[in-house]
Amino acid sequence: MSPNRVALAALVLSAAFAAPVAAEIACAPDRAVFQTDSGPVAFQVELADDEAERARGLMFRRALPQGTGMLFIYDTPRPVSFWMRNTYIPLDLVFLDERGVIRHIHRNARPLDETAIPGAAPGDPAPSRQMILEIGGGEAARLGLAVGQAMAHPRLHQDLAELPCG
Repeated sequence: MSPNRVALAALVLSAAFAAPVAAEIACAPDRAVFQTDSGPVAFQVELADDEAERARGLMFRRALPQGTGMLFIYDTPRPVSFWMRNTYIPLDLVFLDERGVIRHIHRNARPLDETAIPGAAPGDPAPSRQMILEIGGGEAARLGLAVGQAMAHPRLHQDLAELPCG
Protein backbone atom coordinates (compact mmCIF):
# COMPACT_ATOMS: atom_id res chain seq x y z
CA MET A 1 0.00 0.00 0.00
CA SER A 2 1.35 3.45 -0.90
CA PRO A 3 2.18 5.91 1.88
CA ASN A 4 -0.65 8.17 0.71
CA ARG A 5 -3.15 5.31 0.95
CA VAL A 6 -1.90 4.40 4.44
CA ALA A 7 -2.32 8.01 5.59
CA LEU A 8 -5.81 8.16 4.06
CA ALA A 9 -6.81 4.88 5.73
CA ALA A 10 -5.54 6.15 9.09
CA LEU A 11 -7.49 9.38 8.66
CA VAL A 12 -10.70 7.50 7.79
CA LEU A 13 -10.29 5.18 10.80
CA SER A 14 -9.59 8.03 13.20
CA ALA A 15 -12.67 9.91 11.95
CA ALA A 16 -14.83 6.80 12.36
CA PHE A 17 -13.85 6.42 16.01
CA ALA A 18 -13.83 10.10 16.99
CA ALA A 19 -16.41 11.23 19.53
CA PRO A 20 -19.25 13.15 17.92
CA VAL A 21 -19.18 16.87 18.53
CA ALA A 22 -22.47 18.35 19.71
CA ALA A 23 -23.69 21.12 17.47
CA GLU A 24 -24.06 24.51 19.08
CA ILE A 25 -27.65 25.24 20.05
CA ALA A 26 -29.05 28.59 18.96
CA CYS A 27 -31.13 29.64 21.96
CA ALA A 28 -34.08 31.99 22.19
CA PRO A 29 -36.32 32.82 25.18
CA ASP A 30 -39.36 31.34 23.42
CA ARG A 31 -37.62 28.10 22.44
CA ALA A 32 -36.55 25.07 24.52
CA VAL A 33 -34.30 22.54 22.78
CA PHE A 34 -33.63 19.03 24.07
CA GLN A 35 -30.85 16.73 22.93
CA THR A 36 -32.50 13.31 22.47
CA ASP A 37 -31.11 10.03 21.20
CA SER A 38 -32.63 10.89 17.80
CA GLY A 39 -31.25 14.43 17.70
CA PRO A 40 -32.46 17.85 18.84
CA VAL A 41 -36.14 18.39 19.63
CA ALA A 42 -37.41 21.97 19.94
CA PHE A 43 -40.54 23.40 21.54
CA GLN A 44 -41.99 26.87 21.08
CA VAL A 45 -42.63 27.95 24.68
CA GLU A 46 -44.48 30.56 26.66
CA LEU A 47 -42.64 31.55 29.83
CA ALA A 48 -44.14 31.43 33.31
CA ASP A 49 -41.43 33.15 35.29
CA ASP A 50 -43.26 35.06 38.00
CA GLU A 51 -45.65 33.97 40.73
CA ALA A 52 -48.84 35.02 38.93
CA GLU A 53 -47.89 33.35 35.63
CA ARG A 54 -46.82 30.15 37.38
CA ALA A 55 -50.09 30.07 39.36
CA ARG A 56 -52.18 30.35 36.19
CA GLY A 57 -50.05 28.09 33.98
CA LEU A 58 -52.11 26.41 31.28
CA MET A 59 -55.41 26.67 33.16
CA PHE A 60 -58.57 27.12 31.09
CA ARG A 61 -56.87 26.21 27.79
CA ARG A 62 -58.82 23.86 25.54
CA ALA A 63 -55.91 22.92 23.25
CA LEU A 64 -52.12 22.88 23.12
CA PRO A 65 -50.64 22.41 19.64
CA GLN A 66 -47.87 19.86 19.13
CA GLY A 67 -44.42 21.36 19.48
CA THR A 68 -45.56 24.00 21.97
CA GLY A 69 -45.59 24.26 25.74
CA MET A 70 -45.14 26.40 28.81
CA LEU A 71 -41.77 26.67 30.55
CA PHE A 72 -42.01 27.42 34.28
CA ILE A 73 -38.86 29.12 35.55
CA TYR A 74 -37.82 29.64 39.17
CA ASP A 75 -35.04 32.00 40.28
CA THR A 76 -33.42 29.23 42.32
CA PRO A 77 -33.89 25.45 42.41
CA ARG A 78 -36.58 24.25 44.82
CA PRO A 79 -38.80 21.25 45.51
CA VAL A 80 -41.98 21.67 43.45
CA SER A 81 -45.32 20.02 42.90
CA PHE A 82 -48.07 20.78 40.39
CA TRP A 83 -51.75 19.98 39.99
CA MET A 84 -54.25 20.11 37.17
CA ARG A 85 -56.87 22.40 38.71
CA ASN A 86 -58.84 24.10 35.92
CA THR A 87 -56.58 22.47 33.31
CA TYR A 88 -58.74 20.87 30.61
CA ILE A 89 -56.07 19.09 28.55
CA PRO A 90 -53.80 16.16 29.49
CA LEU A 91 -50.20 17.24 29.98
CA ASP A 92 -46.72 15.76 30.26
CA LEU A 93 -44.69 17.57 32.93
CA VAL A 94 -40.93 17.54 32.36
CA PHE A 95 -38.99 18.48 35.51
CA LEU A 96 -35.46 19.87 35.07
CA ASP A 97 -32.64 20.63 37.49
CA GLU A 98 -30.44 23.74 37.50
CA ARG A 99 -28.23 22.23 34.77
CA GLY A 100 -31.22 21.79 32.46
CA VAL A 101 -31.16 18.00 32.80
CA ILE A 102 -34.44 16.09 32.85
CA ARG A 103 -34.78 14.55 36.32
CA HIS A 104 -38.40 13.37 36.20
CA ILE A 105 -41.27 13.14 33.71
CA HIS A 106 -44.89 12.83 34.78
CA ARG A 107 -46.76 11.56 31.74
CA ASN A 108 -50.38 12.26 30.84
CA ALA A 109 -51.48 14.21 33.89
CA ARG A 110 -55.26 13.95 34.07
CA PRO A 111 -57.30 17.06 33.32
CA LEU A 112 -58.92 18.70 36.36
CA ASP A 113 -57.18 16.33 38.83
CA GLU A 114 -56.13 18.15 42.00
CA THR A 115 -53.80 15.40 43.20
CA ALA A 116 -50.30 16.80 43.77
CA ILE A 117 -47.76 15.87 41.10
CA PRO A 118 -44.30 15.90 42.70
CA GLY A 119 -41.33 17.19 40.72
CA ALA A 120 -39.12 14.32 41.85
CA ALA A 121 -39.46 10.56 41.75
CA PRO A 122 -39.54 8.83 45.16
CA GLY A 123 -36.03 8.50 46.58
CA ASP A 124 -34.47 11.17 44.34
CA PRO A 125 -31.49 12.42 46.38
CA ALA A 126 -31.64 15.91 44.77
CA PRO A 127 -35.36 16.81 44.43
CA SER A 128 -34.94 20.55 43.69
CA ARG A 129 -36.06 21.78 40.26
CA GLN A 130 -35.26 24.99 38.39
CA MET A 131 -37.57 24.60 35.38
CA ILE A 132 -40.63 22.59 34.40
CA LEU A 133 -41.89 22.20 30.85
CA GLU A 134 -45.57 21.42 30.34
CA ILE A 135 -46.36 19.89 26.94
CA GLY A 136 -49.29 17.98 25.53
CA GLY A 137 -50.00 14.56 27.02
CA GLY A 138 -48.05 11.87 25.15
CA GLU A 139 -45.58 14.31 23.57
CA ALA A 140 -42.64 13.28 25.78
CA ALA A 141 -42.90 9.63 24.69
CA ARG A 142 -43.64 10.49 21.05
CA LEU A 143 -40.55 12.70 20.81
CA GLY A 144 -38.23 10.48 22.86
CA LEU A 145 -37.74 12.71 25.89
CA ALA A 146 -36.15 10.79 28.75
CA VAL A 147 -34.62 11.30 32.18
CA GLY A 148 -30.96 12.31 31.84
CA GLN A 149 -31.35 14.30 28.62
CA ALA A 150 -30.37 17.97 28.58
CA MET A 151 -32.27 21.06 27.52
CA ALA A 152 -30.77 24.28 26.15
CA HIS A 153 -32.42 27.57 27.09
CA PRO A 154 -30.93 31.05 27.66
CA ARG A 155 -32.50 31.36 31.14
CA LEU A 156 -30.35 28.50 32.46
CA HIS A 157 -27.13 29.66 34.10
CA GLN A 158 -24.90 28.97 31.11
CA ASP A 159 -21.86 28.17 33.26
CA LEU A 160 -23.88 25.33 34.87
CA ALA A 161 -25.87 24.22 31.80
CA GLU A 162 -25.31 20.67 30.60
CA LEU A 163 -26.24 21.87 27.09
CA PRO A 164 -25.19 25.54 26.94
CA CYS A 165 -26.42 27.91 24.27
CA GLY A 166 -24.07 28.39 21.34
